[in-house]
Amino acid sequence: MYLPAHFAEQRPEELQRLIQSHPLGTLVHHGPDGLDADHIPFEFDADTGPLGGLTAHVARANPVWQRCPTGTPVLVVFHGPQAYISPNWYPSKHEAHRQVPTWNYAVVHAHGTLTVRDDERFVRGLVARLTRRHEATEPQPWRMGDSAPDFIDGLLQHIVGIEIAVTRLVGKSKLSQNKEPRDREGAAGRLDALGQAGLAQAMRRSL
Repeated sequence: MYLPAHFAEQRPEELQRLIQSHPLGTLVHHGPDGLDADHIPFEFDADTGPLGGLTAHVARANPVWQRCPTGTPVLVVFHGPQAYISPNWYPSKHEAHRQVPTWNYAVVHAHGTLTVRDDERFVRGLVARLTRRHEATEPQPWRMGDSAPDFIDGLLQHIVGIEIAVTRLVGKSKLSQNKEPRDREGAAGRLDALGQAGLAQAMRRSL
C-alpha cells in the first residue's frame, strides 16, 4: 500500500477503532489458483498476542479453510469511512482556485498467520459473542437460545472457525491532513451535512 508519511495512522486506538467499527474484512490469500479474497465479519481481540487477534467463521462449503491450512500467511483489509471530497468545500479554493477533487478514506491492513479451528466449541463461542455484540442495539436482542438446540447444533456443523494471529497492523488515514485547518473543517462540515458524520469525525480526530 502506498503510504505517504502524513497519511500513516500509527495510533493503536485508532487502528482498533476502525476494525471494531467496520468488522467486515476482506481476507486476501494466495492458494493453488492464485490470489483470492473472501469477505468475512471478524471479531478483534486486542488482548490476544502483542498486536491482537482476529476470529471468524466461514461456511464449511467455502474452500478457503482448506486452501489456507494452518500456518498460511494472510492479509485482512478493513475499510473505514470514505467519501468523495469536492474542492468547493475548501474555503481557500474560492480565494486562489488552487484545489482539486480527492477521495478521503481510512483503512487498516492486518497481516497475520491463519489457524483453522474446526472445533464446535470454538465456533459456538464465537457465534455467541458475535451475536451479542451485533444484537446489542436491538430492542429485544436475538439469542442463540431463542432457537431450538437441535436447530443450532445442526447449523454449527456447517461452519468452520478461523483464527488469525496478527503480526503487523498498517493503517492509512487519508483525511486531508495536507490541507489547511480551515479547509479540513470546511470539508468535514459538508460531510456532516451529507450524512457522512463518521468520516467527518475521523477527520477531526486526526487533527
